[in-house]
Amino acid sequence: MLWICVALPLSVRGEVRVRWTVGEMPSAETLGMSDIVIPWNEDAKSLLETARKQGYRCYVEATTASLPTVAEAVRNAAVAGVILRLAPGERATAEGVLQKVQNTAPKLRILVLDARGKQPDMKGWLVFKRDGILQVSSPTSQPWVDSNLPLVRFARAFDPNQPPFYTFSWDLSDPLQQKQGPSPSDYALAVAEARAFHADLLLEIPENQQRALARGDAEALKNWRQVKVYLEFYALARHDEAPEIAPRVAVLTGDYDSSYEALNLMARHNIAFRVLAASTERDAKNFEAFDILVVFANPDATQIQAIAEFAERGGIAVLVNLPGSYPWQTSPPAKTNAHSVSYPVGKGRVIELGEAVSDPETFARDIRRLMAKQSVPVSLWNSLTTLVAAYQGEKTDETVIELVNYAQELLQVQVQVKGELGSVRFASPERGCCEVLTPSYRDGFTEFVVPDLTIGGRVILSLGSKALQQARPRKTEQCKRRG
Repeated sequence: MLWICVALPLSVRGEVRVRWTVGEMPSAETLGMSDIVIPWNEDAKSLLETARKQGYRCYVEATTASLPTVAEAVRNAAVAGVILRLAPGERATAEGVLQKVQNTAPKLRILVLDARGKQPDMKGWLVFKRDGILQVSSPTSQPWVDSNLPLVRFARAFDPNQPPFYTFSWDLSDPLQQKQGPSPSDYALAVAEARAFHADLLLEIPENQQRALARGDAEALKNWRQVKVYLEFYALARHDEAPEIAPRVAVLTGDYDSSYEALNLMARHNIAFRVLAASTERDAKNFEAFDILVVFANPDATQIQAIAEFAERGGIAVLVNLPGSYPWQTSPPAKTNAHSVSYPVGKGRVIELGEAVSDPETFARDIRRLMAKQSVPVSLWNSLTTLVAAYQGEKTDETVIELVNYAQELLQVQVQVKGELGSVRFASPERGCCEVLTPSYRDGFTEFVVPDLTIGGRVILSLGSKALQQARPRKTEQCKRRG
């Protein structure tokens, strides 16, 4: 039997796909999603037939072990492709299997899915290690955010041939959570996070909610309509392929797990960074665009020389728990404390941290202090639960700021953007597009307040010379820094 799914044109735009495992399903129009992913098992053929009738573009999910079998089964079927779900630690094995399958079925589209994602969430505490002892942050201290931004940045560095594509499992350990499932705002946050960071997401829906949606349960459909508002808002984005505003901080690493918390806290402090793969980035020219280089991976001889040249030109290199003999150690250190040594190198310096990052919050603050104010593209105030990403807009003078509020509560966000930009417009799933915001100007930066950010929102800025001339004389306290 050959099953046929809707063969829609493949799009380069980012996607939110849904994973489906029960026998019945609502229509694609009801979910507001065109792509459905069916795990390969004994029920796959019947599920694919149901998905076809409901108007979906179909993908089949495979593991590394089942990929050759799945590829052979679907290579002549009108499916959109195969999703290869990678478990942690499987990448090296999967690469060989994937190459063999692509050689035998070159026209079959295979997307690699990273299953290391985390449920996006805000929590009041974090477990970290200090002086070898596990400690818990104070519940009265600043909130902690679990985000997938580090995973997205990792994917861009280590798998540049496809957009970042990840999934995560919901934390349903509580009996009430198991019964009710994720809330509409939980789903909305997952969608907003992935799309704001220009990543693809495979969205898991617990089976009890799948069944409720499939049978047309009124409460389930009412809740899902709130999620559809977010799906529709981000589906209309026209800058999915736009490059990110060039960050001034680079992170040289080869291991995701050991550097996640540090990178996650850097993101929470709105430090824009780019991950560089330690296995391939070894030329000094690759570091020229950055002011700060954070090194988590043991550098080889070529990379050591590149780091030295980076510092000579005025950069600041931070080596994290990488003891060894380095050329800059021939000079006396400029500063030494219990856990770090700083060496002057040409116009810059190299800071060696003598231990792994034991307190990610302190580490992120230290990196932030090393940054020159004029090199920070976007800063936020009074928004410790909000992450930000900045992109080039459709027009040459446009900047697009994506905001994600992990608190899932209405929030005013104070924003500072490098440059003097006269036109500032805000759009969100709840408020539509677009609300004109009034900017003010300070020391070469544009400042404004986003009045109502619930979960996700977008600010479009442009030069708007006429608006700039009109707005410049106005002095406002709306962006005055507090806290």
